[in-house]
Amino acid sequence: MKAAIITIGDELLIGQTIDTNSAWIGAELSKSGFDVCRITSVHDRREDILSALSEATGKTDVVLITGGLGPTSDDITKPTLCEFFNTHLVMNYEVLAMIEEMMIRRNWPVPMNDRNKRQAEVPESCMVLKNAAGTAPGMWFEKDGTIFISMPGVPHEMKYLMTEVVLPELNKRFTSQKIIHRNIMTYGTGESALAEILTEFESGLPESIRLAYLPATGIIKLRLTGTGVDQNAVSDLINEHVGKLYKTIPEYIYGENEESLEMVVGKLLKEEQKTVSTAESCTGGNIAHLLTSVAGSSAYFKGSIIAYDNTLKTQLLGVQDYILTKYGAVSENTAKEMATGVRSLLKTDYAVATTGIAGPDGGTETKPVGTVCIAVSSDRGTFSEKRSFGNDRALNITRFSFTALNLLRKQIIRH
Repeated sequence: MKAAIITIGDELLIGQTIDTNSAWIGAELSKSGFDVCRITSVHDRREDILSALSEATGKTDVVLITGGLGPTSDDITKPTLCEFFNTHLVMNYEVLAMIEEMMIRRNWPVPMNDRNKRQAEVPESCMVLKNAAGTAPGMWFEKDGTIFISMPGVPHEMKYLMTEVVLPELNKRFTSQKIIHRNIMTYGTGESALAEILTEFESGLPESIRLAYLPATGIIKLRLTGTGVDQNAVSDLINEHVGKLYKTIPEYIYGENEESLEMVVGKLLKEEQKTVSTAESCTGGNIAHLLTSVAGSSAYFKGSIIAYDNTLKTQLLGVQDYILTKYGAVSENTAKEMATGVRSLLKTDYAVATTGIAGPDGGTETKPVGTVCIAVSSDRGTFSEKRSFGNDRALNITRFSFTALNLLRKQIIRH
């Protein structure tokens, strides 16, 4: 079962409005077993809309359309749909009554003006989808084996129609295939290296299961997608291969289904009833920001010392002068001292520290831009790592922070 999504509106193409509708619709269609093969955004122009509709006709089972159903002159979707389906606009008095009732309920000016009334005009050949969340109704057409469903671009109105009307009807008509996704979150190695490790795993996958690599700033989401007519059988098969993944790359998997590293670390700390603090130089408080972005983090996060200058490393965190002189500020020795210092100062069970060169300047031959030293301290000792990344400052700060959180995670689960 194939589906396409068409979003209409100049504001989407010039970046004035972010197209969140397509992402939401795509996710919901996928849950219902549809393979979304195309997402197209077009101008509020007759010829562009007609072209997008023509391209989808007969090639997909369902086309979901959003946008251009408002009462203003630039909303041309309805007359264009009339042209495409060889019909004309007629007044739907049931929709008109719903609009009038909504206007009274919301204390809008009455009587209705001509623009309000035009919202109740629909193509004669369509099946009207009543919209209790707004004034623009949805419209259902069928042509050459393809179902076309036009909905408002206002997200809450579109979601109402999808949830209450569109998806239930589609699920009645299309029940032959189920699609199940399972996302495994990994960190600690590159995409190509991970693909090399998983070569044998991939070759052992049945035809009904696909593996996709979705990288983003060092985090690689492995998405297993299973298809079949029996949902339970597909789910069991997915679970079987997820189990194999855990056995193959246990050192890289940190969570599932969009979990972030900070969420996983927070969950572990809550389970262990432990606390954490941070001492940050090159990350400038970003690790603390990530940890506190999780709701309920006050249960385990105590605070942070941002020791950007070396005097703060010595005066607040107790880093000894000879350590800075002998090894330098960017060293595992300094990171260890920072971690033990903040853990003692803030009296936490764990502490994580970072010191490095984010760039674009400040690198040397032995310590180039992108170098970071990270340490994690607990009652079991203090552990450190030295890593090297690229030249992009913003990207480095993010990577430094994620690497620090991952090292913290590993130390917690080894407790």
